[in-house]
Amino acid sequence: MAELGGSAEYRLGVDIGGTFTDMVVVRDGGAVTTLKVLSSPPDFGRSVVSGLEQLLRLAGIASGAVRSILHGTTVATNAILEARGARTGLVTTTGFRDVLELGRMRHPSLYDMTWRKPLPLVPRRLRLELDFRIDAAGKVTAPLNDAELAGVAGQLREEQVESVAVCFINSYANQDVEKTIAASLRSLLPGVPVSASAEILPEIKEYERTSTTVVNAYVHPLVDRYIVDLEKGLYSLGVRGSFQIMQSSGGLIDAGEARARPVQMIESGPAAGVIAVRALATRIGRPNVVSFDMGGTTAKASLIENGEPFEAAEYEVGGGMNTGHGLTRGGGYTIRVPSIDISEVGAGGGSICWIDGGGSARVGPQSAGASPGPACYAHGGTAPTLTDANVVLGYLSPHQIAGGSQAIDSGLAHAAIAEHFAAPLGLEPLEAAYGAYRIAVAAMSKAVKAVTSQRGRDPRDFSLVGFGGAGPMYAAAMAAEFDIDTVVIPPRPGLFSAIGLLVADVQHHAVASLSRRSGVAAADLAARFARLETELRGRFERDGYAAAAISIERFADMRYRGQSSELRIPVAAGQLTEQTVAALHERFEDEHERTFGHRGSQHAPEILNVRVRAHVAAAGTGASDILGYRATPGEDAAGSVRNAYFGPAVGLVATPVTSRAGLAGKPAAGPMIIEEMDATTLIPPGWTVALDPFGDLVMERAR
Repeated sequence: MAELGGSAEYRLGVDIGGTFTDMVVVRDGGAVTTLKVLSSPPDFGRSVVSGLEQLLRLAGIASGAVRSILHGTTVATNAILEARGARTGLVTTTGFRDVLELGRMRHPSLYDMTWRKPLPLVPRRLRLELDFRIDAAGKVTAPLNDAELAGVAGQLREEQVESVAVCFINSYANQDVEKTIAASLRSLLPGVPVSASAEILPEIKEYERTSTTVVNAYVHPLVDRYIVDLEKGLYSLGVRGSFQIMQSSGGLIDAGEARARPVQMIESGPAAGVIAVRALATRIGRPNVVSFDMGGTTAKASLIENGEPFEAAEYEVGGGMNTGHGLTRGGGYTIRVPSIDISEVGAGGGSICWIDGGGSARVGPQSAGASPGPACYAHGGTAPTLTDANVVLGYLSPHQIAGGSQAIDSGLAHAAIAEHFAAPLGLEPLEAAYGAYRIAVAAMSKAVKAVTSQRGRDPRDFSLVGFGGAGPMYAAAMAAEFDIDTVVIPPRPGLFSAIGLLVADVQHHAVASLSRRSGVAAADLAARFARLETELRGRFERDGYAAAAISIERFADMRYRGQSSELRIPVAAGQLTEQTVAALHERFEDEHERTFGHRGSQHAPEILNVRVRAHVAAAGTGASDILGYRATPGEDAAGSVRNAYFGPAVGLVATPVTSRAGLAGKPAAGPMIIEEMDATTLIPPGWTVALDPFGDLVMERAR
């Protein structure tokens, strides 16, 4: 890699995936250096520290020159998926201990008689009640008994809980009293973190508020240890720059705040990828795109419309398919924090190909991950994976990937597919491998449907941006599945989420629920927004940001009277008047009709919550510099040929293999394979590919 020494300062983006940890360091002025290393589960921080040490050495960067470290991680998500969170207790109002189990009574798989709801993160014996109650107006109707509180604390101590969630009925209407009780519990349980719903989610809806607070408490100790240990590791290398974490909303927060509110970083890694796509969409003049991110363990889809990603009012994690929208909810743990609307399924390069009890072929959601990894990695894995199938099909290099850091043993890939997947199906290895490829496409299409057609959007009106280590290999097939004609593969696609960290804003959020929801006067709304805006400006200014750098956005959660779910509607900047409130109602009606196909003219819209988002633009090099493509010294423009299989209708084809630098100025017809350090792009028959002025691969489908 090029020598980048000197007195310049650097910003580092680090994204941890299930198989690889990606690092991108950018110098003030635009020079970019990248590194891809295997992740190190369960101690994911180890790969970050060892990889950073390697990156600094190879790039010739002094550790003191790293001005900021921006981090996206799935450590909180993994704690939930793998049930490795803390032993958690819940303190709540008498009569509400079973809120977690009752939930919203949704069933994500209507005809699956074997489906079972996931167990609550807090077992019933650790859900303790207090005869303390707040009414809907915020008045304390049953005061706290200090002796009763001490008794509850004693029970939690005897049960050796590691974290506590506090959530009382209607506490959103009187936040101070719940905060006082949480402070008392912290005194009674020294060393045990206490998460209060008034601090995590001061918002109406009892189940959602309880679930979100419990998730925060469940992952708190593990995330806290992870961030502290990682900071120590960075410090041991001499890195003293600021340390920020990506939120699910696509904005960065200080690591200290992430430690206190880890629920905000559940979708940290996937959100960074969508932010990179947003920057790309703006740069290339395509404001409407489907973001398709496929890595080693999962595939994610999101929608960007008019240059902005959709925001989910709430989403679920731990139910097989994470989604903030659609008909598959009810299978995971509900989280109601600002989040980009991302749908996720268990299909990635490390997904295991297997045969179910009925003899049908399946792919995922189980993954070989980074350890032992796919069979072709020769790290001890024997189960066939999608990566092994792609080697058999000729799509992946039979020798090495990740810039040579990961050797490929094609013999092991063929053996795993033949013995454990093809033979039980009575198929030839090529046929079985292609079947696995198509099964993965079908599984991932659910994620794209959740953010397009289930939102009332026609996917044919969008382009598709494919990225992630495996995304460019499946992007064309995914586009064809939805009749999308254009696919864009950005430079450094396998590192794109890490790049998203470098173009993300610093972001804070605040919310307030309204006790009166219909017929609210414009002056009352304006006063609510003003209080939230003042709160967020104060947080930024205390962190040293100039007032002029802070941008403010306002939103309203709206629904028709009688509905149980809302749509989040932007509120125009400027003074709020009765006319602007009427226009807000009209925007809600338009969005409701677009999403659900009808207007509720018989019912009046109402405002449930008001929200404010404050952000400060990313410091340092602009997005165009970070996203741009420059052929690296020694990048091979010469091509080769290898056989690749494109299904029974096409068969085995001698397919040109080249690099991004090897593409000529005019479009080239598929089939073709474009290999890069971090990803492989597949151009199937019937597609063309060309470089745009920014260095993106633009694929067009022939009609």
